[in-house]
Amino acid sequence: MTDKTSKVEFSIVETQDIPVIKLPERLTLLEAVDFKQTVSEILTKLQSDRQLILDFSQTRFIDSSGIGALIANYKTAKTKDIELVLESVQPAVMATLSMTGLEEVLTIKSSATWTNRERPETHPSVRSWLKRAIDFVGSIVGLILTAIIFVPIAIAIKLDSPGKIFFRQTRCGWMGKKFKIWKFRSMYANAEEIKKSIENQASGAFFKNDNDPRITKVGRFLRRTSLDELPQFWNVFIGDMSLVGTRPPTPEEVEVYQVPEWQRLNVKPGMTGEWQVNGRSQVRNFEDVIELDLRYQRNWSLRYDIKLIFKTVAIVFAKNSGAV
Repeated sequence: MTDKTSKVEFSIVETQDIPVIKLPERLTLLEAVDFKQTVSEILTKLQSDRQLILDFSQTRFIDSSGIGALIANYKTAKTKDIELVLESVQPAVMATLSMTGLEEVLTIKSSATWTNRERPETHPSVRSWLKRAIDFVGSIVGLILTAIIFVPIAIAIKLDSPGKIFFRQTRCGWMGKKFKIWKFRSMYANAEEIKKSIENQASGAFFKNDNDPRITKVGRFLRRTSLDELPQFWNVFIGDMSLVGTRPPTPEEVEVYQVPEWQRLNVKPGMTGEWQVNGRSQVRNFEDVIELDLRYQRNWSLRYDIKLIFKTVAIVFAKNSGAV
């Protein structure tokens, strides 16, 4: 997953007995892995109640791998009771920290003036206005379809088991930004509470069980036909998701990510994608999920998106194609 050919060296100086790490111009996968390791080594030598300053004065770009490394370093410093301080944060980096909510978590000593127009260009698909236009039109069509079949689905859900019609869950989107994903409820109301008692048949940072007892009878039908995912057209409409992208992980999954695995968050999550058209019910290894997501990023084009959409429609109408 990491194609490293050389180690990135970080300049480290001391100012008033406080170690200062000078970060490079770009903080992407190659730099992020060594950044995490460098900070970890310094933290092991520092006593508690000390500071460690990260000098961002030269850093003009940070992607999801850089964000992942920064979060990992923050958590490590916190466990050792050491304050991690960001200094001279540049506009593009500051905009990313604000977008992901890290601005309110991290200690930022000084930063340059920035505007809401400053956004990281982690992948060409993120700034494609045509892709966004397709998402917007597609989401409106999808919401109209959802409205048409809403009543029979809602009645079926209510008759099958008590609880809400919609299921809302926190997921992580582009650059790890948290959002609420919407689905038709396919599980019993206490599904999240009993999740820990269910065997996870997948390996790595995601959960799957072929005979999950939390799924209702109607829920199995909704999942098999992918009807449970129709409310996600709202997520696409407001811009949290795309029609085509990567699988949106839960915060619990992201919590255990290694730095390289954050690469999958360089694009917006999608209602469909490589995992959807390559047997999502059969995927058991998290490494396979990563590979499918990175394959999408490598192959992305508007034509490729349209191809995946047509493949998804064909699979949805095929027998036993949906999630279980």
